[in-house]
Amino acid sequence: MEPLDYQKAGVRYDMLDAFKRECQRFAATTTGVLAAHGFSEPASIRGESAYLIETPGEYLAHVEEGLGTKNLVADAMKKLGRQPKGGDFYFNIGIDTVATIVNDLITTGAAPISVAMHAAVGDSSWFGDSARAQSLAEGFAQGCLRAGAVWGGGETPALKGIIEPDAIVLAGSAIGRITPKTNRIAGDIRDGDAIVLIASSGVHTNGLTLCRALADRLPQGYLTPIGDGRAYGEALLDPSEIYAKFVARCQQRAIPLRYAVHVTGHGWRKLMRLEQPFVYRMTDLGTPHPIFSTIAAAAGLDAREMYATFNMGAGFAVFVPAADAAACVAVAAEQGQRAWVGGTAHRDGARKAVELAPLHITFEADSLQVR
Repeated sequence: MEPLDYQKAGVRYDMLDAFKRECQRFAATTTGVLAAHGFSEPASIRGESAYLIETPGEYLAHVEEGLGTKNLVADAMKKLGRQPKGGDFYFNIGIDTVATIVNDLITTGAAPISVAMHAAVGDSSWFGDSARAQSLAEGFAQGCLRAGAVWGGGETPALKGIIEPDAIVLAGSAIGRITPKTNRIAGDIRDGDAIVLIASSGVHTNGLTLCRALADRLPQGYLTPIGDGRAYGEALLDPSEIYAKFVARCQQRAIPLRYAVHVTGHGWRKLMRLEQPFVYRMTDLGTPHPIFSTIAAAAGLDAREMYATFNMGAGFAVFVPAADAAACVAVAAEQGQRAWVGGTAHRDGARKAVELAPLHITFEADSLQVR
């Protein structure tokens, strides 16, 4: 059977990233209006996971993100009669929606303040399933609590003719603040810094278009057992980790977070998102969850393609001085999150790359074009 990668599943990062770069180019032409408010834009913020505005006393952070297609797995499992005991998988989907928003925001060092939901449906009858709608709302609220943020509002448009009648498209935005200004994660990586990886709970919200396509290749579809004894669809719907409290606690402990990456689209290539050139040499890749072995086998993908697409067990990364790495790992453990020192950042002239040493895999700079 022919391998099924992310592009063949219908997601073309080259096209998506080209549009993002074009947006950055035109967005930069609007920066001057900040002066009228007494604000300014920090250098090199364009192309990062969240946008910052510098005020005289602090930074304000803003981000907008979308869940993607993970909720379609929840829909499929419901049709198959499989739901979590006494609940609905849309509770997890609510958490996921907050996670994908907030985990981008905190890469700047911002503390989330308010999160808003955007829930667009093809027909207002989607909300007629009261158990599903309540589970989504309850899960979104739970995600906000885990992030330490208030659920501030949202929008629920019915977009007949754009979205299928029985479908919902979930997204949202968040605002946060960085105070004092020294809490900003500014990307000042230095030669020899440690890269601490914080574990994911599974697939999180990236790569679901490919994961959904794979269901047709599995003998029992979404109900196919995987390595941990659960059904494939159940494992896909594990709620994402939220790393906001981990970042906040590191700041409270005065652990210098020099850079942070939310490992989502583009997989481990995201480790080289910073504009400055470094070689990120990863020596401990951790142990991927069983769901990733199932995906690789069903899709016929090698390790290179898997690490270029999925988080492979690492949902967040922070770059800290080597002397602070152990303290950083300990902070994660206090939050109930597993972390480990995955590698180090090195200067190698103008070269930018991610090297996965145990697998002899290298991603050069041209494999990530988000700026």
